[in-house]
Amino acid sequence: MTKRYDAILIGTGQAGPSLANRLNGEGMRVAVIERGPLGGTCVNVGCIPTKALVASARAAHVARRAADFGVVVEGPVRVDMQRVHARMKEISGESNRGLGKWIDGMEHVDLVRGDARFVAPRVVEVDGERFEADKIFLNVGARPFVPDLPGIGDVDALTSSDMLELDVLPRHLVIVGGSYIGLEFGQMFRRFGSEVTVLERGPRLIARDDPDVSACVQEILESEGVDVRCGADCLSVAAHADGVAVTASCGGDDEPVVGSHVLFAVGRTPNTDTLGLDAAGIETNERGYVEVDDQLRTTADGVWALGDCNGRGAFTHTSYNDYEIVAANLLDDDPRRVSDRILCYGLFIDPPLGRIGMTESAARESGRDVLIGKLPMTRVGRAKERSETDGFIKILVDAESEQILGAAILGIGGDEVVHSLLDLMYAKAKYTVAARAVHIHPTVSELIPTTLQDLRPLE
Repeated sequence: MTKRYDAILIGTGQAGPSLANRLNGEGMRVAVIERGPLGGTCVNVGCIPTKALVASARAAHVARRAADFGVVVEGPVRVDMQRVHARMKEISGESNRGLGKWIDGMEHVDLVRGDARFVAPRVVEVDGERFEADKIFLNVGARPFVPDLPGIGDVDALTSSDMLELDVLPRHLVIVGGSYIGLEFGQMFRRFGSEVTVLERGPRLIARDDPDVSACVQEILESEGVDVRCGADCLSVAAHADGVAVTASCGGDDEPVVGSHVLFAVGRTPNTDTLGLDAAGIETNERGYVEVDDQLRTTADGVWALGDCNGRGAFTHTSYNDYEIVAANLLDDDPRRVSDRILCYGLFIDPPLGRIGMTESAARESGRDVLIGKLPMTRVGRAKERSETDGFIKILVDAESEQILGAAILGIGGDEVVHSLLDLMYAKAKYTVAARAVHIHPTVSELIPTTLQDLRPLE
C-alpha cells in the first residue's frame, strides 16, 4: 500500500523544516523523511557545534593574553576538553531538540524515520513502505569527503564530523586541506593546546580568495604557532607508533609529518548516491550534485532540490534562501531566482573574514573599469583598543555604475560589518551612499566610508 501526501520532503537541513512549516500552513499534508539527526549538517556537525568550539578556543586565547591588557591571571591557562565538548554538545543538542518540537507541532506533517529511495517518478520507499506525492523536495545535504590516498585504509582518518566527537586534546593534529573547515579546526585546536600542522596541496591557503587574503590568513595562523605547508601535492599516509605519518612531497626527500591524529578537510560529497535518482529521472552532474534550474526545479517534473545537494551554494544561509525561493514561487506568486543571489560567506577563524561579491582577481578578469579601496585594520580604532589589528578592509567598485562589486573584510568584526556593503549591493545603490554616511566612533564600520573615500583605479 502506498501512502499519499501532498508533498514529501527528504532531509531536515536548513531548508526542509521551514518549507514543511509553510506547506503545513497552507493546509497541505506533508511527509518529512529523515534518516539521521534532525537539523542536518549545521545543527549537528557544522555551524552550531563548530562555532561553539571556536568560542571556547577564543576564551582560552584571550585568557592567555590577559597580561597584555593589564589583567593578572595566576598560573597557566588550562583547557578541560571534556567540559569544552560537553558545552558544545549542549548547544548543538538544544537546537536539535527545538527543531524536533517545532516539527511535532506541525498539524499536517508526519515525520518518517529511515532511508528514502525513489522507486518511480514521485514515489519513494522507506524500509519497504511507499510514499507518493505530486511535489517532492530534496534537502539531503552533503558529507565530508575522504580522498583515496595511499595508506588511507591503514590509519584512523578523521573528518570534521569525527572531530566533534573528540573530548580529548590531540597531541599533534595534522590537517590535510587548507580551506575553511581545516583552518577553523586548525586555529581552535592550536588554541586548545595541540601542536597543529596544515598541509595544503595548492600553492596557497583558501585558493578561492585573493592572494592578499590568503597571505594574511596564513600570517595570522602562523603567529599563533600553526605550521602551514603549501605545495603538498603528493600525499600519502601510514600508521606510525606515535599515531599517523603523513608524507607530503613527491620526491620522498622530506621527513613525513607524524601526528597523533589526522583530519581530512578536503571537500564534501552530496548525499545523493543512495536516493535512486535514476528511477525518478533526476539528473546529477559528474560530482553527484542534483542539476537544478534557476528556481531549483530538477530535471524531473514535480521535484525540487534545495541546500548542499544542488551544488548552488554550500552554506546554511544559501540553503535557507533556497527554501525562500521555492516557497515564493510555489506559494506567493513571487518569482525569485537563484541567480539573484549575491555570493557571501565567512571564514570563522579569529579574526574572521567576511566575503561578498567579486574577488579582486574576478574583477580584473571581468574587463570592467574597477576602483579599489583598501585600508589596514591598524587604522581601526576598535581594533587598536582590543589589540587585534590583524587584517584589512578591501572594497571593489564599478567605476561606470559606481556600484559595489565585492568586498573582503578580514579582521575584528569583519563577518558582521561586511553586511552593510552587501545590503547596498542588493539595493544596487551607488557606493557614495556609504561613502557619505556618518558612522559611529569607535567602531569597525566607521572605516567603511573612509575606505570608499580613498578609491583608486585597479591596476
